[in-house]
Amino acid sequence: MPEPPPMKLRNWIDINNLSWAGLSANPNAIDLLEKNLDRVNWENLSLNPNAIHLLEKNLDRVDWSYLSSNPNAVRILEKYPDKIDWTRLQANPNAIHLIEQKINEFIVKYTDNSYELYNRIYENPNAIHLIQKNIKKINWIRFAANPNAVSLIESRLDSMNQIVKECVLYTFCKNPNAVHILEKHQDYIHWLSLCMNPNAIPLLQKNPDKIIWTYLSANPSAIDMLEQNQDKVNWIWLSDNPAIFTYDYAAMRENYRELKEELIQRAWHPSRVARWLEAGMDLEDL
Repeated sequence: MPEPPPMKLRNWIDINNLSWAGLSANPNAIDLLEKNLDRVNWENLSLNPNAIHLLEKNLDRVDWSYLSSNPNAVRILEKYPDKIDWTRLQANPNAIHLIEQKINEFIVKYTDNSYELYNRIYENPNAIHLIQKNIKKINWIRFAANPNAVSLIESRLDSMNQIVKECVLYTFCKNPNAVHILEKHQDYIHWLSLCMNPNAIPLLQKNPDKIIWTYLSANPSAIDMLEQNQDKVNWIWLSDNPAIFTYDYAAMRENYRELKEELIQRAWHPSRVARWLEAGMDLEDL
């Protein structure tokens, strides 16, 4: 896995206002966390997809239930299958091959001979084929949280009974791919959930009186709105928002400079130059 570029907090964000528990789950906070390991919340770090190298070195501090949800932790989970939380793993998009091996264990059977999968599988964007193959009785309300299920549900929305339809629209508020449907059914919007939807910013901006700033504080697409309304920000919720970090270009330039110097030293090492000369190359051609 390539090393992520160095990141730093945005200038308007005071680290003293943030929660280390929230930062521990923030995928862009790795540079900061590595310098402050004594402040890390290891439960939340177990959820962090960019913290795998830290977790591998501290397996005794890992929360295996949270780690089972981490899309980049599948390699670790495969080594320790007895520690997997299979309920949480069901929603892990990179664990489909593990889920497929136990799919029969995740089926709930009813007295009328119908059946459905456990709820967490419905959330897995890579499990659409499993859901369609193994379910006769789909839980449409849970399925509505799946970003890859929107078109499938949209085609059936008008045929659902009213209660199920309203509940599906309620769940759609969390789904980044369902905003176009919500725009047509604004009477059923759950604004609290919509505030966390990264693709709902234009709709929220048209309805500023419906914004719940605590939940908006967690929305990475709302970072500009949050900067303009700092008095309304919930700093604890903001702490795990990836957008509070930006690229540290000064650090990137320094890393590039060090790499450049290292490459030059290797390229022009005396032993290498000597071999070139022995091969008949002229020094002026180098």
